[in-house]
Amino acid sequence: MSNQTPAVVMDNGTGYSKLGFAGNDSPSFVFPTAIATKGPTGGAGGSGSGRPAIANKPTFLTGGAGPTGHLSGKRGTEDLDFFIGDEALTAASGPGYGVHYPIRHGQVENWDHMERFWSNSIFKYLRVEPEDHHFLLTEPPLNPPENRENTAEIMFESFNCAGLYIAVQAVLALAASWTSSKVQDRSLTGTVIDSGEGVTHVIPVAEGYVIGSSIKSIPIAGRDITYFVQSLLRDRGEPDSSLKTAERIKEEFCYVCPDIVKEFARFDREPDDRFKKYDAKQANGKTTTVDVGYERFLAPEIFFNPEIYSSDFLTPLPNIVDTVIQTSPIDVRRGLYKNIVLSGGSTLYKDFGRRLQRDIRHLVDARIKASETRAGNAAKSGGLDVQVITHRRQRHGPWFGGSLLGQTPEFRSYCHTKAEYDEIGPSIVRRFALLGGPGST
Repeated sequence: MSNQTPAVVMDNGTGYSKLGFAGNDSPSFVFPTAIATKGPTGGAGGSGSGRPAIANKPTFLTGGAGPTGHLSGKRGTEDLDFFIGDEALTAASGPGYGVHYPIRHGQVENWDHMERFWSNSIFKYLRVEPEDHHFLLTEPPLNPPENRENTAEIMFESFNCAGLYIAVQAVLALAASWTSSKVQDRSLTGTVIDSGEGVTHVIPVAEGYVIGSSIKSIPIAGRDITYFVQSLLRDRGEPDSSLKTAERIKEEFCYVCPDIVKEFARFDREPDDRFKKYDAKQANGKTTTVDVGYERFLAPEIFFNPEIYSSDFLTPLPNIVDTVIQTSPIDVRRGLYKNIVLSGGSTLYKDFGRRLQRDIRHLVDARIKASETRAGNAAKSGGLDVQVITHRRQRHGPWFGGSLLGQTPEFRSYCHTKAEYDEIGPSIVRRFALLGGPGST
């Protein structure tokens, strides 16, 4: 193993996986975290708990002498009986294959499918020999230690990788925000709002350590916004209200407005500027024109007024962020308000950061004012700086943070090695150096 090989950075999310090499500005591959296998089900290891079914590995993983023979001896056959990413979705639209999503709400649910997914990621897409590379994988906040052990078992036993480091996505997202001009010091203290396809997390981080007891998750994310756009198109009787069309409209036309009542009035006043048209291509090659209206601002509004979408969850995102910071230790709160970092595709709407900053600031100012009123003129507060950071690497924040970390000279010394794994076993990944371990509170 030479010291010249770059670390491999893999960020597997609920909706999309990002794969690439440390030191690069962006991932080499981004595709859906989906796998298509023959038949309707995907075999062993499907339970969400316990060990991966090492004894019942898919056929291409058995064979070969010793632990190093798992995959390399069968190169070329492993992609015959399944597909991943966009190829999986294509295969599943034909006969013979069923599509599966091994990750739900950020956590691996089917280890057998995940192992196959990693296998194609490494050999077919990245085209590397895992024994020559150190791997940086990401994990969601509060990931159970058993999941980390399962990951180590697969990476070392099936793929024989040279070294492994598992980093919390939120901490990597903080590191990614250092590219913003607003960030003066390279602080690892801040509040990360990570909103992707399946779930939105608000995660306070103090000097690289996740404050686990204060994390909150919100059951509203990219998929919900797509469903909401779809329901508005259906209610209006648009000629095409497919999920794919709803997703394209969400990505191309949606933005966050300061005030929905005023925005409705603006649409009525300036219909020619505000209402748009989207040409949706159909399977038969024809194009259907879909009108795009109030969903442009109503869809992302569900972060700020969730009651327009759901009767189950009613707390606006700014209130959740404020609560998370207020339940964190008092000595880090100022830093958590000053460095609120956005991460993930569902934070990319125009003016999302500006609206969030304004609404959080209103909550903070109202609380300070109320406490000053109670205390009389004796206690005048200097106020709190509330700053929401938007930056160029927001969409793939955790991946880019991993790329930064993976190219540092110290990175290899933080990794667990195959030798350590053979000596101690999977439990080695329960303890961490650098960047605040997942088990930290």
